[in-house]
Order: sequence, then C-alpha cells, then structure tokens
Amino acid sequence: MQSTAFTFSPSPSLLKPRRLISSSSTTTYSPPHRFDPIRAFSSSKRYDLDSNNVVFPRRSWSLSSAPNSSLSRPWNPLPPLVSESKTERFEVRATAVPESAGEGKEKSSLVKTLELGLLFGLWYLFNIYFNIYNKQVLKVFPNPVTVTAVQFAVGTVLVIFMWTFNLYKRPKISGAQLAMILPLAVVHTLGNLFTNMSLGKVAVSFTHTIKAMEPFFSVVLSAMFLGEMPTLWVVGSLLPIVGGVALASVTEASFNWAGFWSAMASNLTNQSRNVLSKKVMVKNEESMDNITLFSIITIMSLVLLAPVTIFMEGVKFTPAYLQSAGLNAKQVYTRSLIAALCFHAYQQVSYMILQRVSPVTHSVGNCVKRVVVIVSSVLFFKTPVSPINSLGTGVALAGVFLYSRVKRIKPKPKTA
Repeated sequence: MQSTAFTFSPSPSLLKPRRLISSSSTTTYSPPHRFDPIRAFSSSKRYDLDSNNVVFPRRSWSLSSAPNSSLSRPWNPLPPLVSESKTERFEVRATAVPESAGEGKEKSSLVKTLELGLLFGLWYLFNIYFNIYNKQVLKVFPNPVTVTAVQFAVGTVLVIFMWTFNLYKRPKISGAQLAMILPLAVVHTLGNLFTNMSLGKVAVSFTHTIKAMEPFFSVVLSAMFLGEMPTLWVVGSLLPIVGGVALASVTEASFNWAGFWSAMASNLTNQSRNVLSKKVMVKNEESMDNITLFSIITIMSLVLLAPVTIFMEGVKFTPAYLQSAGLNAKQVYTRSLIAALCFHAYQQVSYMILQRVSPVTHSVGNCVKRVVVIVSSVLFFKTPVSPINSLGTGVALAGVFLYSRVKRIKPKPKTA
C-alpha cells in the first residue's frame, strides 16, 4: 500500500503582472467589455429547423482563483484581456511514499539472522559427523599420523578446487608471508595430530572434556608471552574448568595417560597458535582474511606432515595393506573421506561465523558446540557415563561458558 502526498504549486505565469494597453504616447487603462446577458441571448438565439424549437446557447462556467474576479462567471465570447494560458492555475503533483520502506530493513535483518543460525547449525553438524567417523576410522586403523595426513590432503584438494574455479579468490603470497605463516602451520599440524592421537586412545566425550581446558592454556600463554595479565574474574572462571576436568578424569572409564596427555598437548599447541597469531603482526597491506590463512596453513601442514608420516608409519593407507589387515578398504576409505570433508568444512564455517559475530559470541558458540559433540558421541557410541563423570563434565563446560562471558570485562584504568 502506498500513501500519496499532493503538492500544490502555482503556475509560473502567476508571477507576471497584467499588462496595460498603451497607445503611442498616452497610456490608458482599457476596462474589459461588460457582459450584457440580454444582448448575448438575443444575438445568439437560433432555431432548430427540424423541431422549430428555440435552442438556447450553452453556457460554460469556469472557476478562477485570479484576484478581483468573481467566484463564478459565464463564458464571454469576446477575447479576454489576458489569455487563458496566463490565468492562475494550480498543478497537482502526486508523490508516492511507500509504507514498506522500513520493511526492507526488517527482511534483511531476518535473512541475516536465519543465515547465521544456518551457519551455526552446519558448524555443529559437521563437528558431530567428523568426530563420529574419525573415531570409527581410528578404532580399526590406529595410525593417527596417516589419518591426519589424509585429512590435510583432502583439505588441500578442496582449497585448490576453490582457487581453480574462482569459488574463492586466490591470494598472492610472498616469501615473507610464508615465513610468518610457517610457525602457525607447525603448531596447527601438531594440534590436529595430538587430537587424533587422543581420539584413538580414549572416548570422544573424554577428549572433548579435556579440551575444555583450552581457556586455561590461553590465559597462561598470554601472560607468559604477551604480558596480558588476567583479571580476577577470569582466574575465578578457570577454577571450575580445572576442577571439572579433574573430576571427569578420575571417573572416566576409558581413561589412559596416552589419551590424556595427547589431549593436553592439543590444548597447548592450539592455544600457542592463537598466541603466535597475535605475536607475529602482519602489515596491513599484507594482511589476509581468516579463510585464506586457514587454506594456506592446510597446504603447508600437508607438506610438513607427509614426510613425517612416511618416516613414522610408512605407506599403510593402501588397499593391499588394509585388506591384509582384515579391514574393509571401501568402508575405511569412505569414512575417512567423510571425516576429512567434515573436518575442513567445520573449520571453514567456523571462520565464516567469526567474520559475522564478535569473538565473545563465537566463544559461547564453541562452548555449546562442545556440549553438542559430547552428548551426541555418548549417545552414538553408548559410552558408559557415571553421575560423577557427568557432573565433572558439566562443571567444566559451565566454567568455559563463564570464562567466555567474563573475558570481555575490562579492568578499570588506574587513575594517577
């Protein structure tokens, strides 16, 4: 529906004064001819030849807003003093003002909200499938270095595919940038390798419970290398995290030290990557977005891990080796491919979400993601969980949520 606004604007001819009729030397005012209705009637009378009836001439009445004029006047056959084109007129202009001007913004906001909700849903879904299929592969094929290398290889193929078909802009990387990214690629490789080592040794739920201690390592490393001292609120939020993980570890049925320390090493390397990304400052003209950075790190991680894989585990991801080990090669390949695709997909979606929301919102979403992964893995693998173990996991996750909230509380500046 549209509302119409009318604007009245006088004709430009109104600004012109009436002319005076002038003679050669003397200027006199000539009044208009006076209308005589009797004379006009008698002179304009005519007869209809067919009916012998008198037909009166038609009278034409017009409204004029000119000054000094009557409200209504009959039609005058004599030429007027001023032409009709110069009489005062009003022009009516209609301007359409759409009432739905604000509806466009509301629809745009709704679309963005739905898009963000879809991204969060995909983030959680890809995480669930990655952990389930990855665990299934590691249970029958306990070679975490090879599995990690395969995941980086699939990610590299996806990155090259996106760059080749212009699905994402191909960056121009200099040697100086590669030198800066190399430390990040090293710790990224180690972080994913240690995570797969832990998943191969203990339950998925226990690995993610231990990984809930990432904020603890973040605070310690930031204080050591960046000089960022935590507030009392942050330190207080770390207590339930550490206590909850300790309580869950004591009562974990699948507990073993190899899986525990692998998960702890994963926390250390992943948070070292975050600290290094802050420590190694890149110039503005050489900066790149998170998705491009992750893509380059994925390729570099494959280059770094491929020779290590051959040296440590050899070439075991072949159909001949899998069949000799009594495994279904097609099933192992299918699950490995799905796990690798989900691994790369959830990383990409995570960076897409980070570009749309604040880091605090992303941290809260990451905490919820960990809860979703733990619950789904317990239900899928039917992991035995005691009440005390559940309590410890819940306390640790509550501490992570509290940490993400108090992290944005900044200390008041000291006044001199």
